[in-house]
Amino acid sequence: MPEPGKSWTGPLEEFGGERWRIPKDFDPRMRVDGIVYASERLRASLAHDQALQQVVNVAQLPGIVGASLAMPDIHWGYGFPIGGVAAFDEETGIVSPGGVGYDINCGVRLLRSNLERSEVQGRIAQLVPALYRNVPAGVGSEGKVKLTAHELDRVLNQGAAWAVKRGFGWAEDLDRTEDRGCLDSADAAAVSARAHERGLAQQGTLGSGNHFLEIQAVEEIYEPGLAEAFGLARDRVTVMIHCGSRGLGYQVCDDFLAVFRRAAAHYRIDLPDPQLACAPVRSPEGRAYLAAMAAAANYAWANRQVIMHWVRETFEKVFGASAERLGLRLLYDVAHNIAKLEDHSLRGGMRRLCVHRKGATRAFPAGHPALGEVYRATGQPVLIPGSMGTASYVCVGGERALRETFGSTAHGAGRVLSRQAAIRRMHGRSLTRELNEQGVAVQARELRTLAEEAPEAYKDIDEVVATVHRAGLSAKVARLVPLGVIKG
Repeated sequence: MPEPGKSWTGPLEEFGGERWRIPKDFDPRMRVDGIVYASERLRASLAHDQALQQVVNVAQLPGIVGASLAMPDIHWGYGFPIGGVAAFDEETGIVSPGGVGYDINCGVRLLRSNLERSEVQGRIAQLVPALYRNVPAGVGSEGKVKLTAHELDRVLNQGAAWAVKRGFGWAEDLDRTEDRGCLDSADAAAVSARAHERGLAQQGTLGSGNHFLEIQAVEEIYEPGLAEAFGLARDRVTVMIHCGSRGLGYQVCDDFLAVFRRAAAHYRIDLPDPQLACAPVRSPEGRAYLAAMAAAANYAWANRQVIMHWVRETFEKVFGASAERLGLRLLYDVAHNIAKLEDHSLRGGMRRLCVHRKGATRAFPAGHPALGEVYRATGQPVLIPGSMGTASYVCVGGERALRETFGSTAHGAGRVLSRQAAIRRMHGRSLTRELNEQGVAVQARELRTLAEEAPEAYKDIDEVVATVHRAGLSAKVARLVPLGVIKG
C-alpha cells in the first residue's frame, strides 16, 4: 500500500507540453501510460511521496482509457492521488470511491460584485466577523437549516434547485452552476440511514480543514473580453466559498468502500492497492454507488447555495443595500471530487465514459454541449483557489483539455506538507498576525486549523496555474487576492 513518507524512484520521462510520462512498460500490469502535468520546478517536488505510485496503480484498473492522469497539484491521497483524473469505459470499466474521495463534491463557488476594493477594505473589520457569525463553520458544526428526513431526501434528489425553491438564492444561480447544481442520477434511497442522520443538521455549514469563505479583490486581468463576460473588473470584490458534502458525503464514501471491497473480490478484480476497491460501472454495486454519490454531490451544491444566500444577506446588512444593487451575482460553481458519465471522443468515435476527477476541475471549452447558454460562447469558468493568504484564479476551459484530459484541469495549490508537519513548521508563529500584516483579516474557530492550512504547506499556486495555462488545459482570466478569510 502506498505510504506518504516514501519517495518515488521510478521513471518520469519528459513528454513535452508540461507533461511527464510513466510508460506503461514500467509495470507489466499497467494498461495505459501515466501522464503528469508539471513544470520543471513542480516536477522536483513529485518524488517526495507515493502519489506517482498511485498514478501507476490507477493505470492497472480494468477498462481505463487514454492515460492515468495527474494535474500539477498532485499529492498523495486515499487510493487515487489527489489531483488525479481517470476515465473508464462504461461497458468494461469500473467506478471507485477512492477516485472521488471522502469529501464528495468538495467544490468552489465564486460571487462577483459591483463593490470596489476600497469600499470593502473600509468595512472589513465589520464584514469578516459578521460573515463568521452568519455562516456556521468548524468540525461538527450544525447549520441553521433544520431538515426533516423527508426534506433531506428532497435535498439529495434536487440539489441546488431545492435551496432556490426554499428562497436561498435566485433562479439565475442554477444557470451558473455546473450541471445546474444537480445530478439527475441521484437517488436518496441509495444513501444509508447513517449518512442521512449525519446530513440532517449540517446543511448550510462550511466545515473545517481546507474549507473556507474568502473575500477577495481582482488584482490582475489577463483576458479583458472574458473578464467582462464573467463580470470581473480590476479592484472589484469577489467572494469565494470552498466546501463540500460534509459528514453525509464522508459516510457515503465509507459505506461503499466496504461494499466495494467485497465486490472487487466477487468480480475477480486484481487490486494493486486495497484502497482502490471498485466494482464494474454497470454492476448493481456500481450503479448504487453512482446514485448515492450523486445524491451527496447534490447535497454539496445545495450546501454552497445556502451559504451563498447568507453571504448575500450579510453584505446587505453591512452595506445597507440589496444584493442585487451590490451586484452579488454568482459567477460559477465547480465540483472537484466527483465521478460522472460523460461522452468523449476517443480514437475517432464517441464513447460513454465514467470520468473520475479527484481534486480536479472540469474545464470544458467554448461550444461544448454540456455548457448552458450563459457560458457556451466563452467556455466554462474554472475556479482554482490558492492556499490561505495567497492568490486564487479564474480561468476558462481549453480545447486541449478536452483532447488530453477528458476536459479536466487543476483544482488548487496541492499540499506539500501533511497537516501534522504544517503544525510543527508553524510552532511559535502567529499566522493570524502574519496575515494581518499582509492586509488579510482572518477569523477561525481553532488556531490549529490555521496552522494546518499555512501557505507553506502548499505548492505555489501561481506556478500551478501557469502550468495548466501553458499546457492549454485552462487559460488564465483573472487573479484574485484575499482581503478577509473565514475558517472553521
